[in-house]
Amino acid sequence: MGWICKICTYAAPETNELLRHYRLRHDHSEFLPCLHADCPCSFKTWNTLKSHLSRKHPTNKSTPEVICFSCELCSSSFSTEKDFFQHLAVHLRKNQTVHCVFRECDFSTNVFGTFASHRSRKHSAHSSNDFRAQIVHKYIDRSNSTDDIAEAHCSEAYECSRAHDCSGEYEPEELKEEEIELKLGHLLLKLESIYNVPSKCITEVVAELQVLSSVVSGPAIRKSVNSCLRKHNCVLDDLVVSDLVKQLSESNPISTALRSDGPLATTFKRREFFKKTFHVVEPVEYILDKKEGRTLQYVPILQSLSQILSLSDIQEKAFNSSYTSHEGRYESFHDGTHFKENPFLATENITLPLLLYIDDFEVCNPLGTSRKKHKITAVYWVLANIPPQFRATLKSIYLAVLCKATDVKKYGYEAVLEPLLKDLVQLEEEGLFIPALGKKIKGTIVSVVADNLGAHSIGGFVESFSGSHVCRFCLGALSEFQKKEVRAGSFRARTRQEHSLHVQTASENPTLTHCFGVKRQCPLTNKLQHFHVLSGYPPDLLHDLFEGIVPRELALCLNDLIKKKYFTLFQVNDLIRQFPYKWTDKTDSPQPVPLNFATRRSVGGNAHENWCLLRLLPLIIGFKVPESEPAWHLLMDLKDIVELVVSPVHTDETIRHLDIKIAEHRHRYLQVFPEAKLLPKHHFLEHYPQLIKAFGPLAALWTMRFEAKHSFFKRVVRHTSCFRNILLSLAVKHQFMLAYHFHGTDILKPALSVSNLSTVPVDVLKENIQEAVQRKFPGETCVQVTNTVTCYGTCYSVGMILPYGSTGGLPDFVELNLILVMRGQLAFAVKCLHSWYWEHLRAFELESTRQVTILEQQELTDSYPLAAYAFEQRRFVTLKRHIPIQD
Repeated sequence: MGWICKICTYAAPETNELLRHYRLRHDHSEFLPCLHADCPCSFKTWNTLKSHLSRKHPTNKSTPEVICFSCELCSSSFSTEKDFFQHLAVHLRKNQTVHCVFRECDFSTNVFGTFASHRSRKHSAHSSNDFRAQIVHKYIDRSNSTDDIAEAHCSEAYECSRAHDCSGEYEPEELKEEEIELKLGHLLLKLESIYNVPSKCITEVVAELQVLSSVVSGPAIRKSVNSCLRKHNCVLDDLVVSDLVKQLSESNPISTALRSDGPLATTFKRREFFKKTFHVVEPVEYILDKKEGRTLQYVPILQSLSQILSLSDIQEKAFNSSYTSHEGRYESFHDGTHFKENPFLATENITLPLLLYIDDFEVCNPLGTSRKKHKITAVYWVLANIPPQFRATLKSIYLAVLCKATDVKKYGYEAVLEPLLKDLVQLEEEGLFIPALGKKIKGTIVSVVADNLGAHSIGGFVESFSGSHVCRFCLGALSEFQKKEVRAGSFRARTRQEHSLHVQTASENPTLTHCFGVKRQCPLTNKLQHFHVLSGYPPDLLHDLFEGIVPRELALCLNDLIKKKYFTLFQVNDLIRQFPYKWTDKTDSPQPVPLNFATRRSVGGNAHENWCLLRLLPLIIGFKVPESEPAWHLLMDLKDIVELVVSPVHTDETIRHLDIKIAEHRHRYLQVFPEAKLLPKHHFLEHYPQLIKAFGPLAALWTMRFEAKHSFFKRVVRHTSCFRNILLSLAVKHQFMLAYHFHGTDILKPALSVSNLSTVPVDVLKENIQEAVQRKFPGETCVQVTNTVTCYGTCYSVGMILPYGSTGGLPDFVELNLILVMRGQLAFAVKCLHSWYWEHLRAFELESTRQVTILEQQELTDSYPLAAYAFEQRRFVTLKRHIPIQD
């Protein structure tokens, strides 16, 4: 029998040797897959993998009997007693009555502590035979299961690998001296770049280890040598023994690497070792003003691209994934008119479309004494043709430029971006040679993602949003926003010819601050042939909606509803605190509304919290508001708009619906609050229907994931407290972090990730689930079940609500009862639900049925799971994003 490594196809004769191989070769991987070919579980640490193997895949096969525990209150089944009792605790904490699971015991309770006490006093010593027959199911799996097939496949592969060995005998895998040095260096790199351990601390640890090694290793080796000699009745001269001990001590590769003249002894030597061994793309310092010592850090984008595209996983996603565009459907930036009208990108030849992101962030406390002192402007970039589920990981967002924000304001973006633009021009004109393809590939910037201030700053537009022309999409004046609508054709869109004329007018007249909102030429448009400012700056719905319109209108409407005495601010905050948030809603749960929200005209909160509050507010206070309340209708219209805007897929119908909704919302806003002026962001929102057609789904081009990248640099500063040449320190740390991940095998997360999987026989499941499994997977006798699984970054848990199907143009829903992994593919045992739409709450009331079916993940109408909330013995679910219904 043989075993094959899932990461590098190494063949081993037994599990222990494969485990040893994992420890030697892949302990740096972020996700360690289970050894068994049919098990999709993956783990972050070595110990959790070993624990999983001992619990779920025991090596002792002398007793093929398998025990399964079934819950009488639900359809859950468990392969271990521990998991079973942990599941019962969940029922007890919900105050559900649980009967004792042991024979001849009539005890029952709905209190967790009482049940635990009873079990400890009456059934402390027990075996599987003591459980009631309805609880424990024993079976012998005599079928040629997937385990046997997998092991046979591994044996065949192992025998094949042995055929190439001249000796015909297996030799355990050993690490060479340079490989040991590499692993040790990789460990120290992890301490420095992942855990942010200061270099001084690592140097101190290395020095202490060297001292301990020199003091302890000599006597310990001498003792072992003497013991071995006595065991074999050998007598050697003391000089020979001493020389042998000395040679063994000095030949230890770990001691050699850590000693004072070794490659890892000092900070400088370690940095040089990291750069040489892990192929770190080093940041380059550029001088902005030599006299004042103003500099910036630039990570060469061409070198970074060469390194990234040398990885097989990235190559597969970047070059082998073909995208098919559908008329009237917008799923990617490939479907937008800006991409289709770009002759450089919209060709059959392979190109490298890149996304840039520009933003400022504070590395210190923004309310402290160091505010703005260390404010930094960062420029990141990503490969746009990587699928969004992989592009969203922070490891897939790469650094280009770090510069002090004050220097950007003083010297301008053209000076700050000069080294980046020089490389981008080369990428456009000459291309980059890709060894995997054997040819040069050209590329360019497809879009620059930034908030409104950042987009206007680098794009050359006015940076004040109280001036006369504040929109970068049209020539409308701010004074007209209150009276005229975009959909009525009142505002003429900017054109390239007019923009060039505006740039020329503003540059030729020094007394003119701007011309129709244009101050200067965009440096990217000035340098790059295939990028233009009018087609390269998409709107940012994060700042327009969740940090602009949503908190403003929530404050206005809540203040109006409180004045009408439907509830008080205290009652609202109390309901917000007590609401039973679930799953991701719990993570993004909103904060209580501040006392001064009416004067501030904002509920505060970050983007996630404001989004969650708007979405769940109907279930929190909706039953207290009359159906005819105008302010409530305004909020519900805004909720509909948000759901439409954040949708990952659009059609011509949904875009027209969004256009109508935005117009209705505008008119209602002016009617309910005639004294309140429309924000410039309200005007930007009116452009969204046309901008979706131009850029594709705007949720793929927002700043939310990019802003999460700032947390890496803030964490580095917090842990190291180093402000001497802070730009260099942050850039080097970031590049070391990427080098660590690139050296591993986990640059892209696995499509399916699960950490706890149980194999149970089909006949112990409930009858309706058994029938559904046999209909979907005929002939299957065993299934693998779990309570939680992650698929392409989306987490699914038992109890979630999934959209599936439609009726009358509205989505239908199912409830997730059991998560199955069948033949390596994700499937759900779901209970079908009846649903009724409540327009007042913008939510669906759910009613359970007895119909159970099995669905695969790709069969869902929308892959995003939802949570159901109970109110007065009714269950409701509210959407997070619009679900296009296909005919």
